[in-house]
Amino acid sequence: MQLTILGAGSSAGTPAVGCTCATCVSIDPRNKRTRCSSIVTLDDGRVILIDTSPDLRQQALREQMHRVDAVLYTHTHADHLHGIDDLRAFCQISRRQIPLYSYPEAISHIQEKFGYTLREPSDFWDLPVLAAHVVEAPFEVAGQIVTPIPVMHGKIRIYAYRIGNLVYMTDVSAIPESSFAWLQGVEVLLIDCLRETPHPTHVSVSESLDLISRIGAKRNVLIHMTHELEYHALQARLPDNVEVGYDGLQLHV
Repeated sequence: MQLTILGAGSSAGTPAVGCTCATCVSIDPRNKRTRCSSIVTLDDGRVILIDTSPDLRQQALREQMHRVDAVLYTHTHADHLHGIDDLRAFCQISRRQIPLYSYPEAISHIQEKFGYTLREPSDFWDLPVLAAHVVEAPFEVAGQIVTPIPVMHGKIRIYAYRIGNLVYMTDVSAIPESSFAWLQGVEVLLIDCLRETPHPTHVSVSESLDLISRIGAKRNVLIHMTHELEYHALQARLPDNVEVGYDGLQLHV
């Protein structure tokens, strides 16, 4: 399978509005970060989307996305959810309902705030046609076993996801000891790395590297970065098995 990073940025995106720092004025496309999201494309062409960022339409056009077969939600903060309406286009193309998966509180939030999207197929496709599913144990999506892994985002419990030997972990501030068992043997890890200084709801660069060292994946990619982290400056001081993620980066697993 292949993972494509749709967006490697934090909630503000990069460049940040009104900022003239080195990252924001850079012409290097690896310093242009839309809001955080990724897709996993399976060998048979089916696509699993992780989060629906507010930049989903722009990301889909850039990566020439034509289908979404399921959506995994890590949590329901705006920068990971509020592109949900852009799923309408994929429903219109496939004429199929798209299933959504997440933890109970996340699904309740989607039902409350975006209930109009949760509907059965009919002759009209003017709105998203979605179905919400609570998952609290490994489950099957598009022929793949997906394992939700509880992690902490400040004071709330959210999900990282494992698909095969790939783990996607955004917006993490701590990993419960019980979750490390689900991380054994991972080969490719995408992990939150907000900024240099500590933050109450995200790991910083040094904290992310500490988690990478403990998890022990062969390849590690940093995501969900603010404009404080310039691509080349950060990459130059990382270990050989860690790289700075960027929009459009493709990882073959």
